[in-house]
Amino acid sequence: MADHRNPPNHHLRAVRENELQMSRSEFAKLVVDTGTEMGETAGCTARLVAAWEDGDVACPRSNYRRILTQLTGRTMLELGFQRTGPALVRQPSAGTHGLDRQEVDPVDRRAFLADSAGAALSLVPLGSRLEKAPGRVGVADVRAVDQAVTTIYSHDHDHGSAALRRNASTALHTAYQWLQDGTYTEKTGKRLRAATGHLSIAAGWLSYDSGRAADARSLYNEALAAARIADDAGLEGHAFGCLSLLAKASGRPREAISAAQGAQSVVRTYGSPRMLSLFAMREAGGWALLGDRSATDKAIVAAHHLYAKGPREEADPTWLEFYTVAELAGLEALARADLAQHERAAAGAEQAVLLHGDAFARNRALYQADIAIQHAVRERPEPEAAAEAAGHVLAYLPEVRSDRLLQQLHNVNSALQRHTDVPAVADWLEDYRATIGT
Repeated sequence: MADHRNPPNHHLRAVRENELQMSRSEFAKLVVDTGTEMGETAGCTARLVAAWEDGDVACPRSNYRRILTQLTGRTMLELGFQRTGPALVRQPSAGTHGLDRQEVDPVDRRAFLADSAGAALSLVPLGSRLEKAPGRVGVADVRAVDQAVTTIYSHDHDHGSAALRRNASTALHTAYQWLQDGTYTEKTGKRLRAATGHLSIAAGWLSYDSGRAADARSLYNEALAAARIADDAGLEGHAFGCLSLLAKASGRPREAISAAQGAQSVVRTYGSPRMLSLFAMREAGGWALLGDRSATDKAIVAAHHLYAKGPREEADPTWLEFYTVAELAGLEALARADLAQHERAAAGAEQAVLLHGDAFARNRALYQADIAIQHAVRERPEPEAAAEAAGHVLAYLPEVRSDRLLQQLHNVNSALQRHTDVPAVADWLEDYRATIGT
């Protein structure tokens, strides 16, 4: 994705370093103290000051604008900020550790969240070829189905599922029409069947991310049937892996374990250690949900060992591109969370966000939410760290649209309710209510 970072704020830094001769920590404390004198609630930290100075925040929130004006005697423009009204939200980069979520008109956010078509992301066309009536089906048509899958995953990684699900459903319907009514050679038919199975999985993933578990399950089972008809082990393993993920999300750990083990069995000789690693981690998630620490650790060790064998260009499918070392760390963090190993879970999720860099925005947002939750519920809670991570999550809206993300925000809200006496938490809860419209 393009980097939307604002230029560094040299004016604010000059005020801090040259006029006040303060470190970022000292300046943050001065902001908090000034806010207290003014009756303003502030949870400023050195990381937030760094975000202001590095250009990660175009303009602070209203309470900080008032405090900074009182503290320095300067307007926001004189302090180097771009504007004094509500600012556009940009997605945080991996190096942004103290992002102060920039304000967006709550009415606009509520309108976005209520609009199932998505005000911030137009529907992505999946190819004009998929609009043609069934007839003679050739290699170019199969490639169109493959390209539709690639398009879905590419946009879904950065923006979530909402604006793609209906398009994917239309494309899948067309592919099935070609299978049912088109004419093709045996070889092309087999390829078309496999491509349609992959498209079914992609559509199932969008349904899962949109909170439609029943639709996702049906689509994954269709893909499983297509894989067996086409004799495609990679597709079959992928379908089993998705069914494992869905079972875990639905609270059925034994089914998740069985499906993950089925996936590993199918692709054992496929030649892709990375695929086996992913399915071992899926198995670990099932064991963790079941509360079996020993089995979880064994599956996690196996996943890391397989991942370390490296990629196999000739065997790794394109859909596996999301399974980076960052995702490996993130999936382990989720398992640790299910085992109530909250400190390890928070550290793993932080590593996942850092390693993802600027890629896979939706997954970064979900792991940021995990960080917030784990800091809030750990044995020795760190509510300020939780609120900071939670602020990152809100910054991903509205560009990332995922029902799972909205549910995670609800979970963050619930986890932070126990720390409402902490100013940074109170600030976030207010932002959350304005964003969601509650």
